[in-house]
Order: sequence, then C-alpha cells, then structure tokens
Amino acid sequence: MTREYRLLIGGDRVEGGGGTYEIVDPSTEEVIAQAPQASAAQAADAVAAARGAFDTWSATRPEERAELLDRVADLIERDRDELIELTIAETGGTRRTCTNIQVPHAAHRFRRYARGALEPTVTPLPPSIAEASALGPAAVTNALAQRVPVGVVSAITSYNFPLVNMAGKIGPALAAGNTVIVKPAPQDPLGVLRLVELCHEAGFPPGVVNAITTTDVAPAETLTTHADVDMVSFTGSTAVGQAIASAGGRTMKRLLLELGGKGACLVFDDADLGAATSGIASVWGFHSGQICTAPTRVLAQRGIYDQLVENLTAVPAFLTVGDPRDTATLVGPLISSAQRDRVLTHIQGGIDGGAELAAGGDRPDIAKGFYVNPTLFTGCTNAMAISREEIFGPVVVVIPFDDEDEAIAIANDSDYGLYDYVYTASTPRALRLAPRLRAGNVAVNTMGRNPETPFGGFKQSGIGRDGGSYGLAAYSELQSVIWPS
Repeated sequence: MTREYRLLIGGDRVEGGGGTYEIVDPSTEEVIAQAPQASAAQAADAVAAARGAFDTWSATRPEERAELLDRVADLIERDRDELIELTIAETGGTRRTCTNIQVPHAAHRFRRYARGALEPTVTPLPPSIAEASALGPAAVTNALAQRVPVGVVSAITSYNFPLVNMAGKIGPALAAGNTVIVKPAPQDPLGVLRLVELCHEAGFPPGVVNAITTTDVAPAETLTTHADVDMVSFTGSTAVGQAIASAGGRTMKRLLLELGGKGACLVFDDADLGAATSGIASVWGFHSGQICTAPTRVLAQRGIYDQLVENLTAVPAFLTVGDPRDTATLVGPLISSAQRDRVLTHIQGGIDGGAELAAGGDRPDIAKGFYVNPTLFTGCTNAMAISREEIFGPVVVVIPFDDEDEAIAIANDSDYGLYDYVYTASTPRALRLAPRLRAGNVAVNTMGRNPETPFGGFKQSGIGRDGGSYGLAAYSELQSVIWPS
C-alpha cells in the first residue's frame, strides 16, 4: 500500500488538484492509501484529452486494438498477486472472491473484447426498388448498416466489483473504437487506477484511456454533462442513474445505465430445495450481499415454505464471518461504516415493521471492521420496506405464495427488474413463467451467469444492455450507408 496513486490524463500521471483523500480498509478501519482528489478542471482536461485522441484511435485497425487489449490481460495476469491483495484491502472482498472473480474475470473481459475488436461491424442489407418520385427517378438502391464508435465515453462504476465492472466497460468501449474517461467509486479506486496504468503500459496512445478519482460532486458532474462527452456508461444506484439520465438528456448523450435490483427468487413446491438454499445463501457469502443481482427477495410456495425457511435459518451458522484475507472466511465486511449503518437501519425497520427475524440482525463480535451478520426475515409481505428497497447487504426476506399467478404478481410488484430466479423441476413451467417476469435476466435452477448474454434491467434497474457482443453494440452507433446500383 506504499504506492503513490495519481490521476491519468492524456498519458500523464497527475496529482489531484484538490489534494488527496483517505482510502480505508473495510475489515480493519485503517487508512491504507491516499487517492488523488481531482478537480472539475482536471475532469474537463480528461475529457479534452479523450476528445483529442478520438479521431486517431477510432481509425486504428481492429487488429491493433485487439493486440493492445490482449496485452492488458497479460499484464493483469502478471500483476495478479498485487491486484488481489489491493482489491481485498480496499473493497473488503474475501480472498476467495478476489482470487476467483475480481482479478481473473477482469483479465477475461479484456481477452473477450480483444476477440470482439475483430467481430464484423458491417451488415449487408437487401436491395430496395424505389418507384420514381419527387426524390428522383426509379432506381434500385443498395445499403448496409455498420457499427461506428460513439465517441468519448465516461465510464463510472460502483464500489462492489471495481475491477470486473470497469473492465466490462473499458474493454468493449476501446474495442469499438471509443476513447474513455474512467471514474471508479470513491471508496475503492486504487485497483482501477492500477488498471489504467496497465493500459498505458500495454501501449494505448495518450488520451485513449484516462482516469479521474474524486469524492466531490463537481468533477463527476463534468464527466456526465460536458458537451464533448458522447456517452455515459454507469453502474450504481438508481438515484444517481436518474440524475445522470436527466443531465445527459439535455445533450442527448448515449446512456448505458445498470442500476439497482431487488431480485425475486421464485421457489416452487417441486424445486430442489438444496440447490435453492445454497443459491439463496449466496446473498450472504458473495460480497456480503453487495451485488445488484442478489436474490434477496425469496418467494416460497406454501407447500415448501416451512422447510425452506428451516433450511435458510440454519445456513448462517456455517458461514464464517471475519477477516477477508483468511481463506476460511465466507462473509466479509461491508464497504464502509455508512453502508453498515444503513443496512442495520433497514434491519431495524424490518423488525419494527412486523417481519420475523429468523437469523442475524446484528453485528458480529469483531473489534474492528464494518461487519453485519447474515440476516433472514420470514413472515414478510411484499408491502414491507425491507421487501421493496435495495438494502445492498447480507439481508434476505421470505414471502409465501400460493400459485404461479400470485408468484408472478409479487415478483413484478417492484420498482426494479434486473435479475429474477426460478427454482422448479418443471422446465415447461420455467420457460412459461420467464417472459411474464418483468426482469432483464431470468435464471432457472442456478445462480450462474453466462457472460455472452445481454445484461441489463427493466424499469428502475436501468437502460440498455451490455455483455458479449451486445457490449460492442452498446458502445457503437448504427450508421446506414446507401448507394445506387
């Protein structure tokens, strides 16, 4: 943690115009580093650098883009151990999570979009026969549709998976020929700053990849309102996403917004309860519930309700809460004292609102760190605040239902629509119910992901889709080219 961190603007490492601010280890509450505090002027400088680099970068050969993206993946793998330790220290993610997901998946995403840079960008269209008109004589016209870069992209991510999320933005944006300014969450920006340094080491030209870190509003607003920013790609809270959409709409920016979630997990009487239990328990063990796709709202059919509640109530006893550096730890801390207190406030609200506290609900007996014990509420209704609000912590609520129609009605009665889950032995039922669920993603009998699928949400969960080749489309504009035969 002795490294000095700097902004990266136009290829230069720059001290923050507002000095520095402290980065705190969520597990020890100790200051581990100082991050540069960018000024609004420096954010504008980063936009100018990206704009200045765009024409040249967008004209580079796809093979060159692919080579550079692959080289970044090589450098991530070279610095794997450093990045793992850094990510544990600043995010509080467990060693298992950072070793198996954060760092390797960041490298995988750069490799995926190295291949993506070589994907076709032109789609031939059938000829069209036009009758004579005021526009011209009768003719046969040919046409094609092609993907072209959007331009300058502001890439802004949340604190939960900084490396993976930012790699999922930088990779396709650069592969499509855009230039970027990245702004990680203020709580844990260090790994992203290192990632951008690796982009420079890999050989990306100055101005193609820039990095801003700040706790202040003004520099962040510059990245979402500046006239030379063509697109904002944001992962984070719905409230911030709404503000970005409002600001970006005034200059008609392209928006890719991956926002909050309150995932419904529908468990039917015929489900494999062992698989459902372990899947739901991932809320507690996977970054302490700080994931927008978490199945935090469990809808249990009445025939298995009691058994599922019994299963889930027993799970926390087997989840080791503690030091994220210890390989035995399954549940680490939340990102900050503010988030810990927010989660505890939600828990108290659930108790006050009449939900039954079946497990957890308090802090573990650990002297330091922003910990909350895995918490389970039963006897809930969908009208309760704990069933409706995204808590972003290790809290699960269980709601009973009678039949398919009631399950769908409850699941869809939400402001969010990011990721829902269905556990049933009946494949026809699952495929019948999936299109009725108002969610961008529906998983059946699994918590697994497929990185090639379009990822995004309905309703307050966002706008647009990325992932796989859909990510290349997200960072491109479609242009039609038409000519006579």
